[in-house]
Amino acid sequence: MKKINKNKGTEVASPKGMRDLMNEEYYSFQGLFEKAQEVAVYYGFKPIETPMMEQEEIFTTSIGEGTDIIDKEMYTLKTKGGDHLALRPEHTAPLMRAYIEHGMQTMPQPVMFYQYGPVFRHDKPQRGRYRQFWQFDLDSLGNDKSIMDALVIKAGMSILEEAGAKNLSIDINSIGDKECRGAYLRELTSYYRKHINSLPAVDRERLKINPLRILDSKEEKTKEINESAPDSVSYLCPSCKKHFKEVLEYLEEMNIPYNINKNLVRGLSYYTRTVFEVYTESEEEGVLPVQVASGGHYDYLAKQLGGKKDVPGVGFSIGVDRVVGAPWYKKLSPRILKKPKIYFIQLGAEAKLKSLNIIEILRKAHIPIAQSLSKDSLGSQLAIAEKLSIPYALIFGVKEALDNSVIVRDMSNRSQDTVKLNKLLEYLKELK
Repeated sequence: MKKINKNKGTEVASPKGMRDLMNEEYYSFQGLFEKAQEVAVYYGFKPIETPMMEQEEIFTTSIGEGTDIIDKEMYTLKTKGGDHLALRPEHTAPLMRAYIEHGMQTMPQPVMFYQYGPVFRHDKPQRGRYRQFWQFDLDSLGNDKSIMDALVIKAGMSILEEAGAKNLSIDINSIGDKECRGAYLRELTSYYRKHINSLPAVDRERLKINPLRILDSKEEKTKEINESAPDSVSYLCPSCKKHFKEVLEYLEEMNIPYNINKNLVRGLSYYTRTVFEVYTESEEEGVLPVQVASGGHYDYLAKQLGGKKDVPGVGFSIGVDRVVGAPWYKKLSPRILKKPKIYFIQLGAEAKLKSLNIIEILRKAHIPIAQSLSKDSLGSQLAIAEKLSIPYALIFGVKEALDNSVIVRDMSNRSQDTVKLNKLLEYLKELK
């Protein structure tokens, strides 16, 4: 919230980069979450929800130094008990923590989960990017086969297509594993040292801590240098090369267009082998493709978090804010959103007393209503019904309360019938 100015009073506002979800935007988010869950279930994923806060080291040990998230974007706090906690900047490390904590390695592998909710990064707010934003994630844990990479990618792409995305394509790369990455990192470091005088200060610092991060640099000068940087695919060991080749074959079989991007590393340090970003082309001429999802394969995250052995995994993360804000989004409606066809009007103390019981009868029959029970006059209630364009009104007054009946008015032509309460549901079913 903004500071209080004693002269002008309090200016109340949500924190920078965060906002309230309400009205149609709320329903758009809810509709996407429901559709994404439905698709995920068909591919064999089960739900999980992890806390919004974790021990800070869950992220510092897994995401890695030299990344923007750890260096400047995490929201952290120290509790009264002395614990160092962080608002989650992503979903994968908490999921692996849950896998280890609940002994999921004893279950048939792989275990496949979907999860969604807000994540937090102290990033620079801009169009389509917030400090509290929503993600929908798919993850498969416990099997390193290339088909699991392909399955997770296909499920994620299906969600985006169901939401209305067209012309989707993937930028994809393989950054190898501990068997082959060392040789690549040595070659990459050597290359950057030759250009050290041209590197901006931020990337010279990254060279000391995490050279891979330089490939992900946003600095224009570094982007030029990266064009001639050695590519990781050339340094893959036979096992990683085979894995990457198979993933690409699956994509081709599923007619998913891809582009091998040699500079793609992703902003999180736990990735191994496959990394990818998903883009949708804009229908507007001259507008660049928009990234709507990303993810990759990870083999060593479990041990980094204190697990006894490596657990292979692969994940796909959808940027929900980007999808919901896109012009192609279908504005999926949530299942619970039922537009009322009936406006309930009550008049007099006796009718008001019994009105909640009538609403309950309608609820049990799955008939949604609108109402303004706090109002007393017929005119004000009818005016609201007309403003909301609700086709029928139920009018329940003192006489109706005594007779156990209700008046059903057609708002389009003002015709009305008196109906006994025990016949009301039957009558309403006949209405168009």
